[in-house]
Amino acid sequence: MASAETLPPRPASRPTLDDAREALRRTFGYPDFRGGQGDAIAAVLAGRDVLVLMPTGGGKSLCYQVPALVLPHPTLVVSPLISLMLDQVDALVGAGVAATFINSTLSDAEAQSRLEAVEAGRIRLLYVAPERFDSPRFGDRLRRLRVSLLAVDEAHCISQWGHDFRPSYLRLGEVRAALGCPVIALTATATPEVRNDIRIQLQLRDPTIVARGFDRTNLHWRVVPARDDAEKDRLLLSLLKRRAGDGVAIVYAATRKAVDGLADYLNRCGVRASGYHAGIADSERRRLQDAFMAEEAGVVVATNAFGMGIDKPNVRLVAHYQISGSLESYYQEAGRAGRDGAPADCVLLFAERDALTHRFLIDQAHPSREVVEAVARAAYAIAVDGEAAVADVARKAREAKGEGQVRSALRILEEAGIVCRADGRAAARLRLIASPSRIRRELGTPGRERELGFLRALWSAAGGDVAYEGIEVDRSTLSRCAPAGEDPHRLLDALAAEGFLEWDPWPARDRIRLAEGVDPRRLPVDWRALAAGRRREEEKLASMIRYARHRGCRRGYVLRYFGDPAAMDRCDTCDNCRAVKD
Repeated sequence: MASAETLPPRPASRPTLDDAREALRRTFGYPDFRGGQGDAIAAVLAGRDVLVLMPTGGGKSLCYQVPALVLPHPTLVVSPLISLMLDQVDALVGAGVAATFINSTLSDAEAQSRLEAVEAGRIRLLYVAPERFDSPRFGDRLRRLRVSLLAVDEAHCISQWGHDFRPSYLRLGEVRAALGCPVIALTATATPEVRNDIRIQLQLRDPTIVARGFDRTNLHWRVVPARDDAEKDRLLLSLLKRRAGDGVAIVYAATRKAVDGLADYLNRCGVRASGYHAGIADSERRRLQDAFMAEEAGVVVATNAFGMGIDKPNVRLVAHYQISGSLESYYQEAGRAGRDGAPADCVLLFAERDALTHRFLIDQAHPSREVVEAVARAAYAIAVDGEAAVADVARKAREAKGEGQVRSALRILEEAGIVCRADGRAAARLRLIASPSRIRRELGTPGRERELGFLRALWSAAGGDVAYEGIEVDRSTLSRCAPAGEDPHRLLDALAAEGFLEWDPWPARDRIRLAEGVDPRRLPVDWRALAAGRRREEEKLASMIRYARHRGCRRGYVLRYFGDPAAMDRCDTCDNCRAVKD
């Protein structure tokens, strides 16, 4: 924690944008603000509530860190993940900023000491987890602080339209009212519905909305319709053979099987291509990445496991063999093209039946009420002395479509307190399989901070290297380690798909114990919340499909989806606009 001597003088009157610009240069070394940072900071300094929407890596944090250097009283930052909190505080302290945090890793005495430092004016930025406000003692102490600004990071966690959320986020409106200070809410993923939810929950007053940075003018958005996979193969081959000789290309496919098949097909047709997915050995993945960076592999066919840890400037083409499950995912993957600023193509090969795969995945992760009730009925019907085998429940619950739905249903019943593991563990089995160097390389990049923080927290909870031998992690630990707004089970599924770990939430050999006195026809489950979660995923998929079918400006469609005011009705660079121009 920085000492009082490191604090630069605060302006005697209301600070100006020039004061903030000087603090930016002095502390962070940047000559000026970029994107929407200046607009956001000017609104904060004017005492306005602000909602900032910027893509990951767009510099959102500076929108509250710089004002904290010039405002008269401390800035309180609500941050969802301990590891990210630590990283930000470490970086600030390294830059000479008086910053600290309070979270569950501290003793009561340490927490009180840091609060005293804030109250005495020796701290500029105080980071806390949202659960800290659940403590009446902390709330009482908070009322004694004079806070200039409340910053809410990952603000989409507040919204029931967004990701699953921590209930503690819903109390932040009350916190804001108690503090009586302006609020800046920041997120990279807020659609119009989520923005409105954030505004209501945080009680934002006529907020200034700053949405910038989503427009990549050098990217040419294009959708190529296809009847089936055979036509897609031909179209993809033509795309890759016609592309310019410079630069490299990435082809994304949804499954390992599709990756292997496409790579084999392209090589047989004379296009040198490498396949990359989580089923490949760690050493081979490293070799492929190195070859890609050195441009020895001009084309990589990959699942979404590829590209997160790679900043290759001259990717001239990103082609998607199937649609993504959401426009957020598609934008992130397609956005790996053209990072050098030169023109690049983002091409989606679209067949109407492509949505079936994603609808199946939604079905598996979000079983209907009928399926959950069927699994509960099956469990109670075959239970002996209150116990049943997971495999037997799966066979009995005929309404369930596969093991995936049974396991998702059991997770829902577990969260409702209806079932637990028969041996009392209530734990998932998991094992890290990616090397530490691969984890740092691929997850230590903008956009992957949440996954990295999750693995760090799991590593710490497991006690270090024992995580490579296999561990059992109970539900409460998983929830504590997961970032706010993330379902830990879904996050584990994604990390497993990329080959970072192996895990099994409900092994078939496991047995479950059923709660007594539960009527399987009247389960104490929040069905409205479950239905809302499914609708959110379906709406994300629907937005992706609408993009594929869109007949207007595709670039404008993407920007409107993210609420960027740079959205246009015609860009002259996407396929639809060029067709009108021609």
